Amino acid sequence: MLSRFLFGLGLLSTTAIVSPAFAVDAHALQIVVSTNRQSLAVYDGDEVVATSNVSTGKRGHSTPLGIFSILEKQRYHESNLYSGAPMPFMQRLTWSGIALHEAASVPHHPASHGCVRLPKAFARMLYQMTERGVHVIISGEPLVPQPIENAALFQPAPPPMPAPLFSDLALRPTTSVFPTGDEPVEVAANEITALPPAPPLAAAASNEEPPLRILITRRDLSANVRDLQGLLNDLGFAAGEPDGLLGPATVEAITAFRKAHGLPPTGGLVSPTLMEAVYTAAGKGAPPNGEIMVRQDFRPLFQAPAIIAEPEEALGTHFFTAHAVDRADGRAEWYGVTLENELSSQTKKRLGISSETESQSDDAADRALARITIPDDVRHRIEDALSAGSSLTISDNGIGAETGENTDFITITKKGGG
Repeated sequence: MLSRFLFGLGLLSTTAIVSPAFAVDAHALQIVVSTNRQSLAVYDGDEVVATSNVSTGKRGHSTPLGIFSILEKQRYHESNLYSGAPMPFMQRLTWSGIALHEAASVPHHPASHGCVRLPKAFARMLYQMTERGVHVIISGEPLVPQPIENAALFQPAPPPMPAPLFSDLALRPTTSVFPTGDEPVEVAANEITALPPAPPLAAAASNEEPPLRILITRRDLSANVRDLQGLLNDLGFAAGEPDGLLGPATVEAITAFRKAHGLPPTGGLVSPTLMEAVYTAAGKGAPPNGEIMVRQDFRPLFQAPAIIAEPEEALGTHFFTAHAVDRADGRAEWYGVTLENELSSQTKKRLGISSETESQSDDAADRALARITIPDDVRHRIEDALSAGSSLTISDNGIGAETGENTDFITITKKGGG
């Protein structure tokens, strides 16, 4: 079971604390900022590595809440928005101007224009600890990553079985006499040849791919259009390249399909009725209502449909990270947090959400995981590439404007500025 992880951190203070158990793998680190406590904690799994006071955005320039990652690091940077203000040891979280950075003034209250200000010594220490891709969670109350075991979380695929030795060598007959004095018998023996040397362990480890970034969310219009285009093309209605855009060819194909199947032009151009009719005509069953998207090294890798059960129930926003990945045992240690996320009435209407009961329960993350079904081939592809530091976000919010080129998935649970 996974709780909502809203725990107070009594150990947070204005003085940075560094744990002797310093994290070896920066991929596994998580940074958690609390705007209510004006505090920051660095975690290695569920162990606190370092803490500090911070200063986040003041009224009118409040710091956005959500799930971010470090996109860029510069030892010295000047603000593009505020008259070239110095931002030493800058660690960028969004391309729109939010970052962690050193500041001369870090009062124990909100004072910045949206960035997270850090004390001088701590900013420099944190800069040395991190690398691009380290996740940063910004929330109201402090969040503490907690271990979670759930069958729906991805586990690393075991390494492939080695091929039998000498499987491609010809056998030659030889004669052997057993000590009992029986008649000689012929047995098969291999011609002995030298085996190639095994690669050193260090070289094998260096070939590990960067961590995966996985987002599971509700389908948006572009995903539905992309699938419609492919299915309409298969059915003989020329919808053009499946690019998710409602261009003239796609609109014409939809109109032709509606006319051919007697569908009334109601409910919008890409209506649930149209989706169901196209999927049925193509023999594909019910249309998916969810999407799983995967990025790696700040670039899109692939995406695929998913099914979300009880779509009228909100999923909530949950974030999981794979900490220790043991491919030999096929096991990964996962840690998770659940973020508070209030959906507007307009958003809930757009997404067809009529209840938030499950997303506000004590085991909301487990319930969300249990409601999601993804294709087996997609699961296998992810598990083949899973490595320490890989992350999974589940959220109703979908992809926001901050997710784009050279970013991981950025999930905003509350916009800044207000």
